[in-house]
Amino acid sequence: MWVELLCGFVSYRLIRRILYGHDIVEMESFDLDAMFMVASRIEKLYGGKVYIGLRIPDADTGTRQNIDMVLVTKGELMVISVKNFSGFVGIDTDGTWICTDDGKHKTERYPDPVVETKIQVAILESYLEQRGVTFPEGYLSGRVVLPNPNCRIVHSINFPSEVIPFDKWIELEPEPRNLFRGWIKDAFRGGKKEMQDGIQQKLHFILSTAPMWDRLELKDKKCFLGEFLQFKGRKEDMQVLRIIKRSKVSRLIIQKSARLCLGCSKLQVLYSPRDYRSEGSSASEWKELKVRSNTEVLFQPRGSDKVRKLKLSSIVSMSLSA
Repeated sequence: MWVELLCGFVSYRLIRRILYGHDIVEMESFDLDAMFMVASRIEKLYGGKVYIGLRIPDADTGTRQNIDMVLVTKGELMVISVKNFSGFVGIDTDGTWICTDDGKHKTERYPDPVVETKIQVAILESYLEQRGVTFPEGYLSGRVVLPNPNCRIVHSINFPSEVIPFDKWIELEPEPRNLFRGWIKDAFRGGKKEMQDGIQQKLHFILSTAPMWDRLELKDKKCFLGEFLQFKGRKEDMQVLRIIKRSKVSRLIIQKSARLCLGCSKLQVLYSPRDYRSEGSSASEWKELKVRSNTEVLFQPRGSDKVRKLKLSSIVSMSLSA
């Protein structure tokens, strides 16, 4: 029985490598499920729009500030930092966070996420003002969400109000119209005035065209943020794919392959030409090209110094930042 299980496991790993490329197993360590889950739930709860994986230019340092997500509603703009900590979490006397994993008996220290989020709020506000949007005082705010059910807060009374631990996170409910209740008001609302529709539209346009990480969605429904580097394949396919540049294309969708002959098939790739005047494209604006299914994509995940190689056939879609 053990021999059968071992053979099955080896076969499974081999098939995954054939379908997804030799680095896909390593890529799982960069899973962003928690971030996407938080974004999806917040949109459903508050009816706003969430922008994920922003890379906002910081004029003071000349670098880009990574922001997990920004929630935009009619009443406010909120920077949200997602920390998928597991174990016991406390705050040391110097303000750093201490996370102790009970199962692994491992302790790690992290910079104060609340301070980091406040810095991100200031950088984002400066960036938006440079692009022509000003806000009422207090319109921008920041929160730190701890969505991991295995995260347990030590001495929760010492934690800032900007922190939303798991037990509060699961209590969130859709906001009743014109009614604020309990801590939900304090965590995600503040009685702020609604912005004019024109400014609201401009804000959405700016954030939709702001620098952000490229996004990759695989067939197993996993999503990754990072940087698309290039395609790799036969010369004739590279000629066809020359048009796929981030300055010209905003999104690709990989369709089913058509088999040409034994061991040879082609993928239908739909791509959306980039339009800096508006967000997204209608179905009539999508263009098509075809390449061999064994064409590969070189992609560097966020937070990794390793370049990953994936089969184009394993990808559902890819969004490219300008």
